[in-house]
Amino acid sequence: MKPTLQLKLSQQLTLTPQLQQSIRLLQLSTLELNQEIDRIVQENPLLEMDDDIDQGETEYQDTLLESQLKSPQSNLSEPQEESAEVISATDAGTQLETSLTNEFDWSGRNEDFRGTRDDYDEYDFPQQSSESLSLREYLSLQLNLSQTTERDKKITGLLIDSLNDDGYLVQDLEELVNLLPPELEIDIDDLNTALERLQHLDPPGVGACNLKECLVMQLQVLPKDTPCRDQALLIVNNHLESLASRDFRGIKKLLHCDDNDLRIIQSLIIHLNPRPGSEFGYATAHYIIPDVIVTKNGSTWVANLNPEAMPRLRINHLYANILKRNRTDPKQKLFSQLDEAKWLIKNVHQRFDTILRVSRAIVERQRQFFEHGAVAMRPLVLREISDSLDLHESTISRVTTQKFMRTPRGTFELKYFFGSHVATDSGGACSAIAIRALITQLVNAENTKKPLSDQHISEILGQQGIVVARRTVAKYRESMQIPPVNLRKSI
Repeated sequence: MKPTLQLKLSQQLTLTPQLQQSIRLLQLSTLELNQEIDRIVQENPLLEMDDDIDQGETEYQDTLLESQLKSPQSNLSEPQEESAEVISATDAGTQLETSLTNEFDWSGRNEDFRGTRDDYDEYDFPQQSSESLSLREYLSLQLNLSQTTERDKKITGLLIDSLNDDGYLVQDLEELVNLLPPELEIDIDDLNTALERLQHLDPPGVGACNLKECLVMQLQVLPKDTPCRDQALLIVNNHLESLASRDFRGIKKLLHCDDNDLRIIQSLIIHLNPRPGSEFGYATAHYIIPDVIVTKNGSTWVANLNPEAMPRLRINHLYANILKRNRTDPKQKLFSQLDEAKWLIKNVHQRFDTILRVSRAIVERQRQFFEHGAVAMRPLVLREISDSLDLHESTISRVTTQKFMRTPRGTFELKYFFGSHVATDSGGACSAIAIRALITQLVNAENTKKPLSDQHISEILGQQGIVVARRTVAKYRESMQIPPVNLRKSI
């Protein structure tokens, strides 16, 4: 086939680097945005944080820059050659330091200051938060203090390493013996002895193989004169499923006890710890920085940006002035970094401006929520906000994800104010969030001896004009982690 040249016209959408950066910054959370900005500031000398600027240092740099620019011999394009003004400025700084040292007796003051600080050790050694022990470290510490042989400690330590985060030994001892090397000469009797030793350590219940054994171990360490202790052991050993299903009538018939004794037994079992190792877990704290703060001004709800969430960026005017006076090589790297710094500042401002516009549109449509709570939440979809602000739905989705609004009723993600709706008898619509709030109110106000079933809740909502099926009520109830009717029943 003979090669030929052809001319073809086509249209395609190309995202510029500036637009790509704007989209990427828009979908970041505030914490992720700050991390991204810190990374860019470290890489780009033309960009700086306004909070970290030292006024004295800036004035000194401006003076030094002016001295460099006034020198006819200075060539900014050749940084390897130092100008005379730079050297003289350095010498002047050295002379100033020497004169200050001679004029004031700093050494004596330092001695006096050190003498004062010696009385307070926390100044020399600042206090730091101690890291809490893990479950394995806590058990190993107790094991090392026990009067046992080194071999027994090592075997027990082997079981400690086999515990899960809840403190349970889920691996069978027979399987563990088969996994051990034969040269260790550890048999099943050694592991049983080590397990008994482990189960006598604190916290009570550690080393159990299942929930029933864990609860029994905790009840056994209680004083024998504890009221209803023996009955609680009987329930846990033989009728734990009946207690979980709240079959109080059957339990009273088995134990031949009254309601008062059953309450004591139930309270005794409920206050046991089903996960003895959970208190040693390391929970990661997730901090939320609200992007928008909603306040009430008279009878109007107003949304404003949170100043603490907005990074203060600006162009480093020291380098910018150098580039402004030296345009001999416009292709050098500093010029491109200056453009990148300007793009970043513009995109950050545009990001917060878009968040503010969307937040104000949400507040305007959800005024009843701020006045009366979640029961007054109205249905809202992304298209309604996108049409009013002339923005694409994907932009609204990025803005409402991982962006938070602090209100007098709490801190919420912007996506919280959007939700599906359910038709009403009057032809209107009710938000799913409002229905969940109504279900919570009904459950909180119910008679615990005769709790409301899902069908009964559906009928009550129907009397208020909200048509909700029983399965929908059950789905909403489970999403809010509300137990079913049989588990909400009290004695």
